[in-house]
Amino acid sequence: MSGKSVLKRVDWLTIFIFLMLVSIGWVNIYSTTFSDNSTSIFDFGQLYGKQLFFIGVSLVSAIIFLSLEAHFYERFSSLIYIITVVMLLGLFLFGKTIAGATSWYNLGFFNLQPSELAKFATALALAKYLSDIQTDIKRVKDQMFALLIILVPVLLIIPQPDPGSALVFLALVFVLFREGLPLYYLAIALIAVLIFITTLMFGTIWVSIILALLIAIFLLVKKASFKVPILPLVMFFIVALVFSLSVNFVFENVFEQRHRDRFSLWLRLEKDPERLEEIRKTIGYNTYQSEKAIESGGTLGKGFLEGTRTKGDFVPEQHTDYIFSTVGEEWGFLGTSTVIILFTLLLLRLVYLAERQKSDFSRMYGYGVISILLIHYFINIGMVTGILPTIGIPLPFFSYGGSALIGFTALLFIFLRLDSNRMNEWL
Repeated sequence: MSGKSVLKRVDWLTIFIFLMLVSIGWVNIYSTTFSDNSTSIFDFGQLYGKQLFFIGVSLVSAIIFLSLEAHFYERFSSLIYIITVVMLLGLFLFGKTIAGATSWYNLGFFNLQPSELAKFATALALAKYLSDIQTDIKRVKDQMFALLIILVPVLLIIPQPDPGSALVFLALVFVLFREGLPLYYLAIALIAVLIFITTLMFGTIWVSIILALLIAIFLLVKKASFKVPILPLVMFFIVALVFSLSVNFVFENVFEQRHRDRFSLWLRLEKDPERLEEIRKTIGYNTYQSEKAIESGGTLGKGFLEGTRTKGDFVPEQHTDYIFSTVGEEWGFLGTSTVIILFTLLLLRLVYLAERQKSDFSRMYGYGVISILLIHYFINIGMVTGILPTIGIPLPFFSYGGSALIGFTALLFIFLRLDSNRMNEWL
């Protein structure tokens, strides 16, 4: 397909939303990093100048991703995946440590974080495997291999340590459910999460009482309509009880203290007021200051460059993971609503694009894009507003960072290229 055909068929609404998010993000990065010593917006010694450079690189990258033949991505998806896995492995020998995590390569002028590139590479590899005619997601063997594709980068990223980035890859499991993975897997995962949280909050005794009551209610409701097999319910109760008993051991012996403190703050587990206050001032400090910054913005905000908490550096890492708090303080409810609406529109548009694909590979990759963007969007805003515990992942197209912006741009524009080619015969 010629360049003119690509430009004609590409989804310009998605590109417009992308440009809006990148532009609003840069304005807020400028606000958080602006100082009296700042001169030109093109001052590459300042973070906002560097981000402007990264935006330029991302736009050039977007053009390259659109100009490549669409079948290139399917044909070389496995190779792209292997390259990023090798890059993740190389961090253990050549990685640069920043803020306690060995997650970057020092390229001199730029620190490259390969986990950001591994996101679109893993989505491509997963789509390639699932779209293979010999793959049947209802077979356990194929389920295990698909899960292995997702878990390889996860297992390489966790030891860096960067659990936040590792968590993002698990969102690709939703692609499996879209393609027919039995929903009882999702039910098991949700039950496990609920038991984990309930055990931490109330203890194993209450978990066993609640489970027993739920089973009793189920038996009473269903007994009248058909005979209920008792043995599976008994086995479920035993397994759930054993899992609940293991929660405290895992929490106390596997989790690090900082992780325990985050859960304690999020679930209000700490009963000692002095200890709770200490946690708020350390682990919970960023979230507390972020909440206060957003609250202080009111309906219309304090105005551009007028955020007192932003100017006073009250919120650490405000230009990266906590950039949304700047929107809340300077642009108020109107600004935060605009950002949320733009992200929601982007995700809904991508769902529409994914569903209209003629190619299984393109559809599956599209849902991989949706899954990764959704978990970033949901967790970041939940973290900044105190709804979720601090995990530490950026807001797509918005937070400061060259690797993240280039990685998200690649993720999105590869799909736009596949979508622009959906009517071709090879699909």
